[in-house]
Amino acid sequence: MRIGPHQLPNRFILAPMAGISDRPFRTVCKNLGAGMAVSEMVASNPALREHKATLLKLDHDQEPGLCSVQIVGTDPDIMADAAVFNVARGAKIIDINMGCPAKKVCAVAAGSALLRDADLVKRILDAVVNAINVPVTLKIRTGWDRQSRNAVEIARIAENAGIAALAVHGRTRADKFEGQAEYETIKQVKQVVNIPVIANGDIDSAEKARLVLAETQADAVMIGRGAQGNPWFFRELDQLINHNAKAQKPTVNEIYQTMMAHLEHLYSFYGGVTGVKMARKHIGWYLKQVAFVSQEAKSKINQACQPDQQIAMINSVFS
Repeated sequence: MRIGPHQLPNRFILAPMAGISDRPFRTVCKNLGAGMAVSEMVASNPALREHKATLLKLDHDQEPGLCSVQIVGTDPDIMADAAVFNVARGAKIIDINMGCPAKKVCAVAAGSALLRDADLVKRILDAVVNAINVPVTLKIRTGWDRQSRNAVEIARIAENAGIAALAVHGRTRADKFEGQAEYETIKQVKQVVNIPVIANGDIDSAEKARLVLAETQADAVMIGRGAQGNPWFFRELDQLINHNAKAQKPTVNEIYQTMMAHLEHLYSFYGGVTGVKMARKHIGWYLKQVAFVSQEAKSKINQACQPDQQIAMINSVFS
């Protein structure tokens, strides 16, 4: 799969997830086979650029592979300026968020709320594409609600604006993350545009990914929640889809080694105290793969406040 001039090593992409797809997690997933990983969404508002949290989201130092930065906002000129700013900082791809269903994002008419205003969508896409010389991608949902699914219309606007690839989550904004994702709309989008289409939503196994690719004829799949605590998912996708081999699950030792390397990266990236807090959710997801870890042990690990405490408790569980 190609995005502009960039040939991806495969068609398995880590989704942008707020508070999750930071540099440490992107690195883990890329090292285990993700063909690309998109950053957490970054506000386009220039007043927020020097905030510590924003600077961390924009930190791609020594990250392997392509650097794709997702921006969010509603003003075409400000979005274009944000794209220029991020390209200057090393972004090789700019992704535009029109898929986030979060209330605080939609409350300011950003994210998936933009799908209600096709004219504004066009003005934002035109402004960003014309402002930079790197590929621009777009992530959307199927529409604002089930009565107004307009992904096909938005896809046509995106292609005409020069968008290089389009990711579609198979839910409306009103659906949030409830119910089941549907793929018929993604199939319809793929049928009307010539740019790469990436299918997203409820892809939680390599077998499901293969079915979605066959059903939609999408060019790639985007993995979100399915990769939480399971970065080996990308290896499994390669084994099944590219080599028709049974997916290889990680061993207990591999889970331990990968988790520990991830935690060390979190501590160095965020600092000890914040790193421990950020690590808690990842530890919980990793430990779902290990049957012998009790709920009591998980609760004790969550009470750790310093890196050495967190590490010691994990070591005691695995030993």
